[in-house]
Amino acid sequence: CLPANQERFANGKLVTVQFHPSAQVVMTAGHDRSVSLFQVKNFSLNPKIQSIYLESFPVYKAHFSVDGEQVIATGTHHSMFFVYDMMAGSIIPIPKVRGVEEKFLRNFELSPDGSFVLLIGTSGYLHLLSMKTKELISTMKVNGRCTASAFTPDSSKIYSYSKEGEVFIWDVRSRKCLHKFEDEGSLEGKCIAVSKNNQYVACGSSSGVVNLYTTDTCLRENSPKPVKAIMNLVTSATCVTFNPTTEILAVASRDTDEAVKLV
Repeated sequence: CLPANQERFANGKLVTVQFHPSAQVVMTAGHDRSVSLFQVKNFSLNPKIQSIYLESFPVYKAHFSVDGEQVIATGTHHSMFFVYDMMAGSIIPIPKVRGVEEKFLRNFELSPDGSFVLLIGTSGYLHLLSMKTKELISTMKVNGRCTASAFTPDSSKIYSYSKEGEVFIWDVRSRKCLHKFEDEGSLEGKCIAVSKNNQYVACGSSSGVVNLYTTDTCLRENSPKPVKAIMNLVTSATCVTFNPTTEILAVASRDTDEAVKLV
């Protein structure tokens, strides 16, 4: 296969590469302040559909909405974010969400049912927004600083991983904390993922260890034992993700080249 973005290579670091949920399209976004869409064709040219340029806005993260009609993009040093409406071809700035007092908004998660945006703020705050209106529904808070969060596949719960190595489980409807547990041996929490069949939770920490738990022990015990501790990474685990059939777990570190393991 040829490079997906060969018709427009980025002038800076790429932070997002994502396939569209239903079309043969791939998106790239990065520090050169742009979001680009390319059509993916078999072994032939991958024509650029379009690039949008966000003035003085190096992208921290960009993500397709669940229905594939929008792209949400946050910046590296901004309290605002952008929504790109692909149907209308318009860029909508969201300058200030009422009730959200954050200097920077970088990391976020979208619920699998397409209803919510979870903004991961500083000082442990988690802001739950309506995907439809982009308005604040509620704010939750973990002890310490939240580094990563993940929705369960049915969008009913949120797992939030703190820098201190604790995982908080929230009920999305009531916004109450259902349970919290300690990730075994974690010095600093980095990334978290819930499998598509809701069977497993993976927690990656700064030591490079990724702990795999069953969800029922996570909901029941304060210090659950991992089913498996994956020790293959020697630098900080910065990404964990399950494949759609929950047969493979990818663990990766951005701190060194080619540090990707499939378990």
